[in-house]
Amino acid sequence: MKIPTSPQKPRTSQRTTAVGKEAAVQWTHRQTKDLPPTVLDHSEELLKPAPQDASSGMKRAAEAPSAQDYFDYQRDFFERTILFWDTLRQRANNMLEHERAGLPPLLDFKYETLLDARSFERSVNYALLRITEIDGHCWEDCVDSDKPPVIIVDPRAGHGPGIGGFKRDSEVGMAMREGHPVYFVIFFPEPALGQTLADVLHVLRRFVEEVALRHPGNPPVLYGNCQAGWAVTLLSADCAGLVGPVVLNGSPLSYWAGESGVNPMRLSGGLLGGSWLAHLTADLGNGRFDGAWLAQNFENLKPEKAIWEKYAQLFTNVDSEQARFLEFERWWNGFYFLSREEILAIVENLFIGNQLEQGVFQICLGCTADLRRIKNPIVIFASYGDNITPPHQALGWIPAVYSDTEDLKRAGQRIVYLTNRHVGHLGIFVSAGVARLEHRAILESLAEIEALAPGLYEMKIDNPSGNPDCHKPTYSIRFESRQVEDLKTDYPQEAFERVKQVSTFNEALYRAFVSPWAQALSTPWTAEVLKWLHPMRSSRYLFSETLNPWMKGVSLLAEPLARSRQPLAQHHPLIEREREAAEQVTHALGRLREGRDAAVEQAFRLMFQRPD
Repeated sequence: MKIPTSPQKPRTSQRTTAVGKEAAVQWTHRQTKDLPPTVLDHSEELLKPAPQDASSGMKRAAEAPSAQDYFDYQRDFFERTILFWDTLRQRANNMLEHERAGLPPLLDFKYETLLDARSFERSVNYALLRITEIDGHCWEDCVDSDKPPVIIVDPRAGHGPGIGGFKRDSEVGMAMREGHPVYFVIFFPEPALGQTLADVLHVLRRFVEEVALRHPGNPPVLYGNCQAGWAVTLLSADCAGLVGPVVLNGSPLSYWAGESGVNPMRLSGGLLGGSWLAHLTADLGNGRFDGAWLAQNFENLKPEKAIWEKYAQLFTNVDSEQARFLEFERWWNGFYFLSREEILAIVENLFIGNQLEQGVFQICLGCTADLRRIKNPIVIFASYGDNITPPHQALGWIPAVYSDTEDLKRAGQRIVYLTNRHVGHLGIFVSAGVARLEHRAILESLAEIEALAPGLYEMKIDNPSGNPDCHKPTYSIRFESRQVEDLKTDYPQEAFERVKQVSTFNEALYRAFVSPWAQALSTPWTAEVLKWLHPMRSSRYLFSETLNPWMKGVSLLAEPLARSRQPLAQHHPLIEREREAAEQVTHALGRLREGRDAAVEQAFRLMFQRPD
């Protein structure tokens, strides 16, 4: 089955006319099922607006607002304004408090540290945790020793660890509730001096071996979230390999693949001239690359979400959304660093070089990762609502490694994939609806997956009840055979090869003529100044009363107001007009973003593609 193009996601309630009848039916179904909407394409469940009474809203909308309506709306607008700014004040204080505490992992579970790689002979800023308690139940009460242990590895993609377990309805919570012993791999804000990607992979292998020793006869199941997916894939593809299944959640392995006009991020390396800019940023950071830049790139993908819609939703629904907003932002605004060696290896070998699927990624001297070497089962979970790792990048490596289905079978490999139609990137890890159904289905089907004959399969979940908390046999699983050939997608490979050549040339020039001067001028003090001047931080912490005395007045007004507040009904005619105006702004910003992306596509074609 060929990878279909990504379904268009409506910006407003009127967009169904632009995407056709089928998409309109899908969108209506999504609304009636109360699936979480995408905010920043990652915080679906966290920033979901409050439900509305549609029937009463239609009645009020037909009536002209009275003078009393205007008076009530002005009062409500003023109160929401105070509470909105107070929420931003609390976010700033949470951010500063988290920084003062050393940016600890934001896990909503009790845990103990088993191994801290900072104490290893070759120091690395990673640690292995064991989850010891969930919902008041300790390890002995909720763990079935006959079930395989689950190791969840979070991505180093700008933020700190915790996305796989900072909510109860997450990968950690689901695995523990299903009786699996759960281990979690975290990392610390500062990398060790000179830490390399090979060092990290060696530490991850040691963690896997430690868990395997604790559960003899039960090979661990590795969960790789986003960028951690290629890390656990490298463990499977290196000279030692792995035994237990690997679950890749929103993990890119084919970095050049994507849909024209939908996935512009893959083009950014060429338009920026390659890896030299990441090198410069790391040099100015005194040998460290600030993860805030990665988070900013994420927000730039959908600026209408980042700079407008999530704040508009908070303002309109501040009474119900404040806690959810603050919960997510506490994790989203904790930025971690990578070493210069790590970020260059990632950018040069993966994002620009695309060496993983080509089988030329050298992990260390004498060992090159070969995806054909993988023998343990692979489960791939991707979503068409994910603009960071679309299904093209999650699945495109399969036809690049195996010439056809028979080639895959001869290699003795079993690859299973399942897709979601709507959920955004981080929703794959933390959205309650996903965690409570798809992840449970994966865990409950591990034995069936390992028993499959070699080949490619699509995992289908049939859940007639619609209850995400149900277990087998209330829902059923089937594995439908697929053809490797049908996963092939067309993209301008020659253009990306030219990007790699340009990057190599620019990096050589930068390394020879600029890098020595940048490193000489950089000091710990200048690096710290650049850290706190970064707009991803300054746009947050400047709302704290610690730095902005005016916010103390907001706090004094918000406290009594929150106690006595009587919000207007969601179907109030002026509230509905406000919401419509906000949607129109979102629509306009989305059109601007589409124009920007089209210009990026055109510039890339002119610079790197030969005319037909």
